[in-house]
Amino acid sequence: MLVDSHCHLADAAYDADRAQVVERAQAAGVAGIVVVAESLESSLKARDVAQGQPGLVATAGIHPHKASEFAAAAARVAALLDDDATAAVGETGLDYHYDHSPREQQRDSFAWHLAQAASRRKPVIIHSRDADQDTARLIADAPPGLTGVLHCFSAGPDVLDAALARGLCVSWSGMITFRNWTAEWALAQVPDEALLVETDGPYLAPIPERGKRNEPAFVRHTAARLAQLRGTTAERIAELTTHNAANLFGARLLAAAPSAFS
Repeated sequence: MLVDSHCHLADAAYDADRAQVVERAQAAGVAGIVVVAESLESSLKARDVAQGQPGLVATAGIHPHKASEFAAAAARVAALLDDDATAAVGETGLDYHYDHSPREQQRDSFAWHLAQAASRRKPVIIHSRDADQDTARLIADAPPGLTGVLHCFSAGPDVLDAALARGLCVSWSGMITFRNWTAEWALAQVPDEALLVETDGPYLAPIPERGKRNEPAFVRHTAARLAQLRGTTAERIAELTTHNAANLFGARLLAAAPSAFS
């Protein structure tokens, strides 16, 4: 049993066969999927996709690429976060690689999301790319009570240290199956109780599915590779990461298990 802790299942890439994607995930042993939002529009759609679907939970938030829209959308995102059905805050963070939104607006949006997560006792989902110093500082400066996850980890030691100091989880994507992946140093520092796996679908399909649209069923390949890198079994990684995901995002994430696989 596995959990895909980060999938953009509300993305248009899944519009034609979303129900079948979920069925394939369940058949592959994926008990839960965190349906991640990156804008107000996708937050509303993620809510609709997850509603009434066992094992699916939705998030609400503004991705750093969309931070220029944050001020206009904040009140409506906050209303979605007030809903008990919203399991997490984000995806938020900083992305100085593409700079699709001004950096000051990214920082303002990220700080707001961190504060919302801490005050609501909901986990925050953090994206960080080429913004290590500011990401680490804002995590360190976030209010007490913060929980969450560094998703699709690809940052440096400053970000990892700041996250682990706050007790955040660290999620590993299909990138760990790529030949050019070189972050074994980071994986070695993450304790068992902070491990998560994800697809980041529809992006970053793992080997041997590279080149395809990524989907939650493929998270088993990432979990298998994680087991190799940690020197343990796939079953142990499944046990750990599923337990950690349920602790972080709530027990309803496992509402599809085990009857869905009987």
